[in-house]
Amino acid sequence: MNSLPSHCSVLIVGAGPSGLMMAAQLLRFGVYPVIIDSKTGLTSNSRALAVQARSLEIMRQLGVDAAVLEEGNAVKGLAIHEDTEEVAHLDLTSVGEGISPFPYVLILEQNKTEKLLLDYLTSNTCPVYWDTELKGVSSTERRVAVRLRRGDVDETLTCDWLIGADGASSSVRKSQGIAFTGGTYLNKFYLADINLKGQPDGGDVRVFLEDKGFTGIFPMQRNNYRFIGILPRTLRRRESVTFEDIKPYITYASGIPLEEESCYWFSTYQLHHRMAERFRNRRCFLIGDAAHIHSPAGGQGMNTGLQDAYNLAWKLSGVLKKEYNEGILDTYAAERMPVARALLKTTDRLFTIAATQNWLISRIRNWLLPKILQMFWRDRNIPVKLFARISQTGIQYRSSPLSVHHSQSGRVKAGDRLPFLRLFDEKLKEDSDLHSWCSKPGFTLLVIGFLSQRDVHLLAKWIKSAYPLDLNFYYLPPSKPNQHIFDFLEIKEDRNKALIIRPDMHIGYMNDIVDIELLDIYLKETVGWRK
Repeated sequence: MNSLPSHCSVLIVGAGPSGLMMAAQLLRFGVYPVIIDSKTGLTSNSRALAVQARSLEIMRQLGVDAAVLEEGNAVKGLAIHEDTEEVAHLDLTSVGEGISPFPYVLILEQNKTEKLLLDYLTSNTCPVYWDTELKGVSSTERRVAVRLRRGDVDETLTCDWLIGADGASSSVRKSQGIAFTGGTYLNKFYLADINLKGQPDGGDVRVFLEDKGFTGIFPMQRNNYRFIGILPRTLRRRESVTFEDIKPYITYASGIPLEEESCYWFSTYQLHHRMAERFRNRRCFLIGDAAHIHSPAGGQGMNTGLQDAYNLAWKLSGVLKKEYNEGILDTYAAERMPVARALLKTTDRLFTIAATQNWLISRIRNWLLPKILQMFWRDRNIPVKLFARISQTGIQYRSSPLSVHHSQSGRVKAGDRLPFLRLFDEKLKEDSDLHSWCSKPGFTLLVIGFLSQRDVHLLAKWIKSAYPLDLNFYYLPPSKPNQHIFDFLEIKEDRNKALIIRPDMHIGYMNDIVDIELLDIYLKETVGWRK
């Protein structure tokens, strides 16, 4: 068993997706955390299944996107059935085209996502301390002390910052006395991972609407499918429900004869919707399920936790390296709590309608929903808006203290995620995109439009003297191959635009003029840069 240090800069409690992503992001910024988990190792099964485009963009920055795509299965369509008859089919292969380099939902089991992130930590010599349980926390304004149980041995450790990524029953959250308010859905659900031979098309998610709920089928790799549905009333009072008990109901709901199948995981569970009243207490932060839990509608839960880590890590690492004032840490809750709150409201409404067992409401839903979706799908704008919401590429922080908008642009504003726009790199004479330009750790200054050679030289000189290691700089002059970028960002002829892109690929600053003094004021006064 590896020995724990007596002190560390950041202690992460929980080696699920959020905790592993937090560790990976800190490593990317040069901070080596300690990460612990009470389990003895990675779990072989999990409930989270969807990896959204925004999460894949984060994986791309880490350089693990190819491995993730190899393990996953991109959804091609959504087929809606009333009883066993298909009543609507939505093509999902192109709705996100041009919005993200990953214009789809990827089906990938949570345990595989965790394994890929753990491999990243291992390659960067950052171990997970398994079989290590948090037993107590004592925090001050300057330091956190924790009591741990490793196997049958008690240990103590101090850290500068504590991250609670330890799930819905978070010990970190409880130690800070933070309320976790919400409720529990009345219905009980089942989950079955089944290997099917020659059944249904492996590219579509299939939803079977019934008067008493729904059954969903999600295609994984190698003829593996996940079945999710509401547990029938006749089985709810049983202490133990097996796959054999639910098998006839699945066959009846989906019309799929389960004869040569192999069920390799089966579980029954209840779902909750809760949110912590605070995401921070002194030197303790909450991310992922420790901060908020949702219904599975839209596959948002795990992805939201990954973005929590993505948002917090660059701010915390900058404070630890004494690059930013500590006040920037207050923007974590200011930015992420509204996202979690809105998500809870949306997923709760959708899931309540989907899982209703009210006869009248379910009949209206079953008749109306397919017709509305097919009608909307004919209008390109509606699928695009839906993709932005589900993929989480539409999440914005326009009201954040870190967002400064001094531009006439209305389509894209400070606080928005940087749009994914392909470009031709005039200097390297090769194809690229704005996300690739801004993929390095740290902030990135993008200047788009015409600048004289003298002005470009002055900008580069200022960056070299004031922010030599922490501010990347790219200049995109006018050109025919890149005119679409100028049009998208509403840059008129003979004009230019300055954008400062945050390390999490959101636009922090946007101005229709390029002024070194204003850029410097943003970095020093708004971000709190200490140099």
